[in-house]
Formats: sequence, structure tokens, C-alpha cells
Amino acid sequence: MKTILAILLVVALLPLSAVSAAGELKGPNGKSRAEGVPILLYHRFGTEVADSMTVTTTYFESQLKHFKDQGYTVIPLRELVDYHLGKRPPTPPRSVVITADDGHKSVYTDMFPLLKKYHVPATLFLYPSALCNAPYAMTWEQLKEMKATGLLDLQSHTFWHPNFKKEKRKLGTDEYENLVESQLKKAKVRLEKEFNARVDMLAWPFGIYDEGLIQKATAAGYVAAFTMERRDAALSDNLLALPRYLIAGTTGKNVRAGKNGGPGIFSHNHGQKSAAVGVFKD
Repeated sequence: MKTILAILLVVALLPLSAVSAAGELKGPNGKSRAEGVPILLYHRFGTEVADSMTVTTTYFESQLKHFKDQGYTVIPLRELVDYHLGKRPPTPPRSVVITADDGHKSVYTDMFPLLKKYHVPATLFLYPSALCNAPYAMTWEQLKEMKATGLLDLQSHTFWHPNFKKEKRKLGTDEYENLVESQLKKAKVRLEKEFNARVDMLAWPFGIYDEGLIQKATAAGYVAAFTMERRDAALSDNLLALPRYLIAGTTGKNVRAGKNGGPGIFSHNHGQKSAAVGVFKD
């Protein structure tokens, strides 16, 4: 009797929209909620942790080896998005997604060789203004070489990575809306032209988004967008605000398992400004 009462209490506390007539948990699109999928976010790689956004190359390889040894499936981000859109079956158990933002040259020199070695896919979110211009950024030629392997999907991070929160405070309404539209559309057009491929996914700069930005992104032709909120991506999430785990400043000490097959999410601070986050399931 106590068990039955406990179950009834849990169901009663759920939002009504999340429960079907049969008591089955549902996402906002009416589909059954499946296990969430962790989307990992990287920025830069190197032999040492030079700043809060750098991951050591040896640690990144230890993650890839861990995924392989422990039976993970690293899936393309596109597969996860298509599942959310109802275009494909559920993702495999123990799936994980790899993404990297900004187009830093270490993605080519450090990350790319390891993606090829372990034959795992990744999605890069790029802002075109930096490519071939900024000293830290990759070139168009390098990105085309990466894309030719079939392992990399190249998507939008706006045109020059503005802080929309600051721009909104600084600009008038019309000027701000024009900036947002320009950032979203110019990036999409340039990337599609350079890579002759569909660009309809977006990483929000600094993880900043709101309802107005989501509406602009939808109008510009994006079907999915990604934040830096630290949790698994589930069917119940807004497809224009899917969460990702920021992986930064990590060392081998971060490699440990979660409990009972659930996500092991943990933070360490090795004398840096931001904590590192690792995500594993064992």
C-alpha cells in the first residue's frame, strides 16, 4: 500500500502535459521520453591547460578510449536532432554526442587526428568572421579537409559571436533586431556556400538565448540550437535550446563512473576560474 501511495504521489506532482492518459511520460511533441543523451562541448585543446576553455589532448583521448572500452556509441548530433524531430528511431543506448565551438586551430591539429583514430563523429559550430582571419582560427581549407572524411558536420555559431545580452542593452530595438537577423542569416548563407551543405543548427554564443532569439532563429531556418546548460538532452527539451556539458580544464582525475548506469557528472577546480565538467556512464 505504501508503494502504491508513493507512486501516486510522484505522478500527481508531474506536469499534466507530461503524462498521457495511460500514465506514460511524454515529451512536448507527444512522443515518449527516452533516456537523455549527453552532448559534450569542447573549445580548445593543447598539451597543457592554458586557460579555462582548454582541454588537454591526452585527456580528450582518454575520454574517447573510455567511450570505446565501456560500450558507448558516439553518434552524430544530426541523428539526435532527427530523433527529436521524429525523423528516425530512438538513439542507441549509451549514446553520447561530441561538439566543439569557435573553430580554434587546435581542433584541426589536436582533436581531428583523434576523431579519425577512433572513427567518431563530431559537430563543429563556427563563426565565419574568424575563419582565415583570426590567428587562433582554422582556415576554410582545413575545414573542408575535415568535412571530406565524413566525420565532421559544420554548423553555425552566428557570424561574429556577439553577446546578445550586451547588444540588446546597448542598441535600440530595431537596430538590435537587425543585428540578430544579420548574425543568424549571414552565418548560415556563408557556411552553406563554402561547404555546399545544409546548415540548420546553431550554438548560441555564450549560451545566451531567450524566446525572442528562438523566434528569430526559427525564422532564419534553424531547426535546432544549443546552450551550455549542464544536463542530458531529453525529448522534453525545447529543440532550440538543447543543453550541453562544457568540458574545460579537465585532467585524468576526472575520469570516473556514474552510479547504476546513470550519468556521472562532477566538477573539479584545478586552480582555474571555471570548474571542469566530465560526463560518463558506467
